[in-house]
Amino acid sequence: MPSATTTPVRGTAAPARQDRTPAPGLFLTLLAVCSAVTAANIYLAAPLLPLMARDFGSAPSAIAWIASVAQLGYAVGLLFFAPLGDSANRRRLVAGLTLVTALALGASAAAPGTAALAAAVFVASAATVIPQLLVPLVAERAPAERRARHVAAVIAGLFTGIVAARVLGGLAGQAFGWRWVFAGAAVLTLALGLATAVVLPSRRRREGPLFAGLVALPSVLRSSPELWRACVRQAGMFGAWSALWTSLALLLTGPQYGLSTATAGLFGLFGLTASAVAPLAGGLVDRFGAARVVRSAYLIAAVSVPLFWLGGQVLGALFAAAVAVHAALVASHVANQTLALTATSTPATANTAYVVAGFAGGAAASALAGSAFSHFGWEGVCVVAGVWLVLGWGVTAVRR
Repeated sequence: MPSATTTPVRGTAAPARQDRTPAPGLFLTLLAVCSAVTAANIYLAAPLLPLMARDFGSAPSAIAWIASVAQLGYAVGLLFFAPLGDSANRRRLVAGLTLVTALALGASAAAPGTAALAAAVFVASAATVIPQLLVPLVAERAPAERRARHVAAVIAGLFTGIVAARVLGGLAGQAFGWRWVFAGAAVLTLALGLATAVVLPSRRRREGPLFAGLVALPSVLRSSPELWRACVRQAGMFGAWSALWTSLALLLTGPQYGLSTATAGLFGLFGLTASAVAPLAGGLVDRFGAARVVRSAYLIAAVSVPLFWLGGQVLGALFAAAVAVHAALVASHVANQTLALTATSTPATANTAYVVAGFAGGAAASALAGSAFSHFGWEGVCVVAGVWLVLGWGVTAVRR
């Protein structure tokens, strides 16, 4: 992502001057690592719930809502902070959000009770939307012929952080206590966030009201069929993945397999598939276009659903299905997000619409999957995932 010769996003004027950045490889690596560390903050609470419950003298199920608070905080942060990438000073914005996130994580580590912990987790998650500020920047500064590969590098970092939070967070909490996990996350976030802020462009991308991006979200979505299509298709894909992945622990720890919670949690390592697939998907998007990659991803996801259904009886089928669904999710994400970032002249605002749409699809599918598992078992979860894929593709099948 050269700093001297860049291709601006379609519909934007080339900057009058270039900000000084490190060597392209170092710059991209720093942004990917920062995305990994900050994205992990959203998922820290989930694997630590049993330890928190023991510390506060309650059952894990009684404080499970704290993990949902983190998701809610992230959604609020996406709506209010992510669109600022089109109008605010990126360097100051990332630095400010870093400081707020680090302070909130520190408050989480020192929380005397569940109410204080939930409030701190909400603030930390709302402020940790830094990856969604970095991805539009990467797309804007990357050469057109390598744009998807550069976006994929940051996405790979993001998914690596999610896996690390769920797997390493639980192991570290068991070894050192859950409070030290939050404290360590605060230190890492502060160091990586401020280091990233230093090398970011310091000027505004365009002048205008600070929250103009948030106000413009509906009109931006209506005016760009390509953005709308990317949003709906990723909502379908992420919904199918969420339905299967959030319900998988119920299957693995249930009577069919009887695994311990810790052993079932190791299935999160299949998320590393995402880190390996993302760069490959980026190269395919640059070479063949986003539409073809999304179509292939949907086909892979469609194959994974019957594999998951078979996995209700055969453990080996679950292994294959887990790899396939992660590959499909990330390939689709790289392609759809690249398309969303180049569909309008306001990439940060478009990216907000895209991420919120995917998040909404995932949240709705997860809620339905929980109910389906209670009433119909694992087969009901697989049906929910299949329906979401059909909706995501079918609604967008007619070109406008």
